Amino acid sequence: MFRAALRLTGPDWTRAVTHCLHLAGRWHIHNQSTNLTRSYSNQKTSPALRQFSSRDRFASMEDKELLTEPIHIGEKRACPEEDSEPAAKRARVQDEANGSHVTKTKEEDEELEADEEEEPLVGEDGEGESFADMMKHGLSEVDVGIHKFVSDHKGFSGILKERYSDFVVHEISKEGRIVRLDDLSVPVETEEASVEVEPTDCQALTEEQKQQLADLQLFKNKEGNVAIEVKNDSKEKRTLLHKAVKTLYPGLETKTEEREGKKFIVAYHAAGKKALAAPRKHSWPKNRGSFCHFVLYKENKDTMDAINVLSKFLRVRPNVFSYMGTKDKRAITVQEIAVLKISAERLAHLNKCLMNFKLGNFSYKKHPLKLGELQGNHFTVVLRNISGSDEQVEQAMMSLRVTGFINYYGMQRFGTTAVPTHQVGRAILQNNWTEVMDLILKPRPGAEKGYLVKCREEWAQTQDPEAALKKLPVKRCVEGQLLRGLSKYGKKNIITAFGLIPRNNRLMYIHSYQSFVWNTMVSRRVEAYGLKAVEGDLILRGGTAHVLTAEEAENQSIHDVVMPLPGFDVIYPTHEVGKGYRDLLTADNLDIDNLRHKVRDYSLAGAYRRILIRPSDVSWEVIQYDDPKVPLIYTDVEKLENKPVPVYLKEGKYRALKMEFSLPPSTYATMAIREVLKMDTSIKNQTQLNTVWLN
Repeated sequence: MFRAALRLTGPDWTRAVTHCLHLAGRWHIHNQSTNLTRSYSNQKTSPALRQFSSRDRFASMEDKELLTEPIHIGEKRACPEEDSEPAAKRARVQDEANGSHVTKTKEEDEELEADEEEEPLVGEDGEGESFADMMKHGLSEVDVGIHKFVSDHKGFSGILKERYSDFVVHEISKEGRIVRLDDLSVPVETEEASVEVEPTDCQALTEEQKQQLADLQLFKNKEGNVAIEVKNDSKEKRTLLHKAVKTLYPGLETKTEEREGKKFIVAYHAAGKKALAAPRKHSWPKNRGSFCHFVLYKENKDTMDAINVLSKFLRVRPNVFSYMGTKDKRAITVQEIAVLKISAERLAHLNKCLMNFKLGNFSYKKHPLKLGELQGNHFTVVLRNISGSDEQVEQAMMSLRVTGFINYYGMQRFGTTAVPTHQVGRAILQNNWTEVMDLILKPRPGAEKGYLVKCREEWAQTQDPEAALKKLPVKRCVEGQLLRGLSKYGKKNIITAFGLIPRNNRLMYIHSYQSFVWNTMVSRRVEAYGLKAVEGDLILRGGTAHVLTAEEAENQSIHDVVMPLPGFDVIYPTHEVGKGYRDLLTADNLDIDNLRHKVRDYSLAGAYRRILIRPSDVSWEVIQYDDPKVPLIYTDVEKLENKPVPVYLKEGKYRALKMEFSLPPSTYATMAIREVLKMDTSIKNQTQLNTVWLN
């Protein structure tokens, strides 16, 4: 039985998807029929499937990882945050105004929970259930309104993210520049600017002590600390030594101890509340910008994980960092980060300490970065072991370049199991708080960690929040936070208890419902009217929605047509599909004319989203290779280290499709790949098609 951290509902499903797929091995993506109306459940496994070792890890693609609660390296993930659009009084244009949906999580001062013991997954029928059996209760694309394709080429199979290095993301800055790591040097400043009180050398340390401190910094010191005797040194000299150790060896803390009448400065690893303490005060040059901007290159880490690691080693709070968007975990990603009053020297020193990170392209500026400021992301993706002919690949990629893909919300928006996030969101909008509580806490089929299964069973049997809470070793997950609220405020105050869940998590549920409605209605729109603008469609003029007349529609591109997410500050298409919004919400016991909620946070303003997205900078090539583990993308770090460029074979055992494209914020690269391969991207579908690889 796999050992993983799965949640069946709540904002932590993103982690569950990734972790399960890592354990399950590589999923082979199955080609879809060009019949756009038939159910995905009737698909058969492609005869082009190749047998690969299940030890090779592969994860479902996400074009961006969603924010998580701060965690430290070595800790198990318990309660990631979901991306969410901030509540607003006015309707927003999702892919033009604010860009990314993600919002920054609130940093908490309290110390993070200790490492949780990893437990095996448990199905509803106990340990005997296979992973595929457990995941059969999850969602497929049709469950969240994803039905249509825009191209008519024949689909083909391939392996996505066989290696995390097969998926490389470069951020596109607000100036439209692709962010790359190409300079590790520290900016040269004038003498006036170099007055930060940070010793650059420490003559009081012997070479042996320096080596011991370096080993301690890299967790190679078995003692767990290094003691440096200070015989007759004055307090001023000891203070300088404290500062020197902390500056030269980021991540270490120091204290003065007296042992057998002798004074020692003891260096040890910063941890817990010490690591989250306020930044140390330094003299900062007046003519230097307060924020050090740098490019962060990371491998197999999501953005919040990376920020937490950096903050731990620098002994600052995570909220001194700012960024324009979050990036994938299972990928190599490059993005710009800004940090308040941390020098480039200190940041550059981390390159000696950290694995799978590189920091560079340092500069000082007067402003931080803001979420959504980016223009998008540039993707370099390798699909290995493709079955499609060169002609099929050409047709698929030309369609992606010329027509694009339906701008669906990807599967990571909705969860993976029998209780999808949009159902919870619907109950919130219905003001049905008993159902909200029940959906989050009730037992459900599928895979979960053992302690969560026991928690749900306890709740079902006793309805006692305190008893159920005792079954959870980690209380920071959504279930734990809701139970803590119910224990504190009582079951008659569910709204107040629900408020203990972080705001991002709560908003995620209702935004998931909006996404479900949008996906469903766009599928109907494409089915009814195809890929042309028609009378009654909506376009944006200066940020305001305008209804097309028949004459205007004749001269309007489908790429300009938008569809609304339901809300009180949007208008709807006037054709029959537009009228379907009212029918859909009425069936869900919601009044489309009254989407204001008595809890202001849950009022839906609505937004507009383009039906089709046409990627820019699209290029591709079919390459051949013999070794499944050979790198096929030349990374920024490999260029800096002057490593040889990957050599592609003229003839090889396997064929791969290497593609590059750029997407605006708030779009899912998963959906672009889906259009190329004609595949169902859900975990449920992949497990059903690939159970052979799990045995």
